[in-house]
Amino acid sequence: MERLIERLGGGAPRQSRAPRQSTKQAASGSRGDLLKHLTEKTSRFLQQLSAYSDASLRLIWEYVRDDLNYILENMDTENFLNELQSQNVLNTDKYQPIKMKLGYSFFTKMILEDLMELGREAVIGFWECLCWLQNDCPHPNFSATVEEITQTGNRTFLEVQILLDEHGHSLTPELTDIQGKHKQHLLEKTQTLEEHTPPGSTLKKQSFPINEHYVNMIVVSTSQFRRRLQNELIATGVKHEEYLRETQTQFECISLNRLFRWSHESKCVPHAVMVSGVPGIGKTTLMQKFVYDWVTGKLYQRFSFVFCFRFRDLNKLAEVSLEDVILQQYSYLESQLENILQHPQKLLFIFDGLDESAYQMDFRSSKLCTNQKWSEKVGVIVVSLVRQSLLKGCSVLITSRPARLNLIDTGVFQRITELMGFRFEDRQVYFDNFFDNKELSIQTFQYVQENDSLYTFCYIPSYCWIICTVLSMCFKAQPANHKQLMSTLPKTMTQLFVAFVANILKNHNHGEDGTQDSSRELLKSMGVMAEHGIMNHITVFDQRDLKTFSIRIIQYLFSCFLMESGQPPDVDYTFLHLTLQEFFAALVHFIDYNPEKLRESLQHAESYEDGRCEIFVRFLCGLSDISTRSLLKSHVAEMSVQASIHVITWLNEKIALQHGPDKQKISQTELLNLFYCLHESRNKILASKCTGLNKEIYFSGFHLTPLDCSVLSFILESSKETEKVNLETCTIQDEGLRKLLTALNNVKYLSLRGNELKPTCCIHLASGIRNNRTLRTLDLSHNDLDGPHFSDLMKALATSRLEELYLKNTKLKETSCVHLATGIMGNQTLRKLDLSNNNLKGPHFTNLMAALSSPRCKIREVQ
Repeated sequence: MERLIERLGGGAPRQSRAPRQSTKQAASGSRGDLLKHLTEKTSRFLQQLSAYSDASLRLIWEYVRDDLNYILENMDTENFLNELQSQNVLNTDKYQPIKMKLGYSFFTKMILEDLMELGREAVIGFWECLCWLQNDCPHPNFSATVEEITQTGNRTFLEVQILLDEHGHSLTPELTDIQGKHKQHLLEKTQTLEEHTPPGSTLKKQSFPINEHYVNMIVVSTSQFRRRLQNELIATGVKHEEYLRETQTQFECISLNRLFRWSHESKCVPHAVMVSGVPGIGKTTLMQKFVYDWVTGKLYQRFSFVFCFRFRDLNKLAEVSLEDVILQQYSYLESQLENILQHPQKLLFIFDGLDESAYQMDFRSSKLCTNQKWSEKVGVIVVSLVRQSLLKGCSVLITSRPARLNLIDTGVFQRITELMGFRFEDRQVYFDNFFDNKELSIQTFQYVQENDSLYTFCYIPSYCWIICTVLSMCFKAQPANHKQLMSTLPKTMTQLFVAFVANILKNHNHGEDGTQDSSRELLKSMGVMAEHGIMNHITVFDQRDLKTFSIRIIQYLFSCFLMESGQPPDVDYTFLHLTLQEFFAALVHFIDYNPEKLRESLQHAESYEDGRCEIFVRFLCGLSDISTRSLLKSHVAEMSVQASIHVITWLNEKIALQHGPDKQKISQTELLNLFYCLHESRNKILASKCTGLNKEIYFSGFHLTPLDCSVLSFILESSKETEKVNLETCTIQDEGLRKLLTALNNVKYLSLRGNELKPTCCIHLASGIRNNRTLRTLDLSHNDLDGPHFSDLMKALATSRLEELYLKNTKLKETSCVHLATGIMGNQTLRKLDLSNNNLKGPHFTNLMAALSSPRCKIREVQ
């Protein structure tokens, strides 16, 4: 028994930093003692702040307010409030309830405002507390703020820069006049956001004031795109929640007013900035908001002139000079252009959509332009601006999809950022803006939250539009019959796009030329063009493409699926979203089935290693389900059953390769992609066949997102044969765990070791164990289970049929002994229990020992 006690209670207690003395009570009784414990950079920062006047402190405070908000939102607020209270900086009693009631954003905003009102001593005290709490592991935004203040020179220089961003340069009367005209021109271009209108309401686009309807999006400093080989939407869509968690500790969050401020990564004030983001994420809208804020005086008045261009427009230009490029879009600048270009440091050039450029950009090229009057290819001019051989001192901002950035040398950019799209609260705001009816907005958003396939992609604004459009039609069509409505709502991505297209066709078929034949012919032609684009990385089409693929521009229906830009004869066309293009590419095979063509398409899709066809294949599998494609039947007549059989046969062959005598071992990524295809197909027989022979699902060491877990849940529910599920070190979180545990009805062995599960997961684990009568072995080792909900898990253990339970290194403390005792005394089947590497010593340890020694305890092996 002594050895058992030593093993269970002998773990070293976790180290925790004792509360520090107040700066006034520190060893020497002075602020200097605090500075000794901080990094040299942080100490220098505090000393520099102390030298500022009250007016300068306020100026700095307002300048970095966005960063302070973000840092505080991602801190342990309890520690932060305790620190402020202990240092007599602020009485914090009222703030915790405010955070609980009104949320982090309001909470941090209120604290910062109150501190500023209290004056100099409170502001300096706040910075001291923040420096102390950030000393061991500083947030990137904190590091950037400290560096910006200490590295950009003396305080006079920094104040001049801040004031310059607020008020701008002094200009001659002539330049002031032409700047006013330029700003008015850009204001008219940027002051409204335009949205396509849901089919059936009006043929006109909706317009909203950008200052009222713009929804904030996260921009982070990162080079993640370098490691992406999959389809862009998959690569970020299913990892979005993971990336958002990482922004809290790993990535610097870049607000618009930080794009051209000190870069923590490159250690300089950048003059060339890249903003990347997947299709539809809002890069163009972000640039529109940037320009609007500059025009209205809210942002970067250090730039006297901002020039904004789209690469798709520049594609039409042959060899031109920089002056020609500017005047072609801003002809009214001609009289003053030479004067404008004489001061490059006052200029910003924005180029939107590098991925749509026809020019191959070699940012390391030795061929550069050095004179704004020389004619060169547009690509050379852009590279020369970035490289500073042309208009040395100017600033350049470029946007691109991540895939294009893999093909260029981005080392010439001093800041590379990624647009991450909507956070949770931003998605809710978007839904509220979309729907006039608050109740309908809540109802729709609730449904999306409960549907992983839809919710995962809701971080992309254009996806939000598609989802809102479809669901608004569904809810309005059947407002009363809730049960019938819920059964018809889309549950997979394929069903969403089927419903989207069906709603448009339904409305169109009431129009003057709305026949099945015309709709079918247009969908067929667009599908062929769409697939050609997917296979060849083409997303922008022109009049020649429409002619090549025999696409008739049927006014309303055509414009519901394709967006056009430019003026005749130079008009370009893109699908509303890349994923809509992929859907049409798959749909055409069911409208116009050709076995040879489908076979060839599947072969090509499998041969591309960059993942360009993954969603296309998933749509093929989704359309193989007759109930999914039935919505389109009344609009395009019969769809091919043979195509469905063809796809199902292909899936069968993929499954057979894993189990036959010549079975091929596929990677976890390939297996998960196959599971996604089965999930879209809704084919439970095939899903059962996929896992049935092995009786095991193994994804150890493979990151699984909540959407991945939802797909696995479908596979497990479909298969009655799976007995063993190994999900060790898969970084599964609460949401994913909840979805998995509902589908473990036949599983006997489950390992969730090393998933960084938090104490709140005990609630889901308890529910999963309580409802499961087959589970015999559960391994939860190397997770953090200690907390108030551990008792729920132990109560569930008491009524379960578990035979082996592994809780090694789960950070349990002696307070957990009471709950462990309850579980052990109630359980009649447990034979093996591993509690090693926990700190169970303390007054309640006797409860655990008594339970283990009781005749009612069936455990034979304890570690």
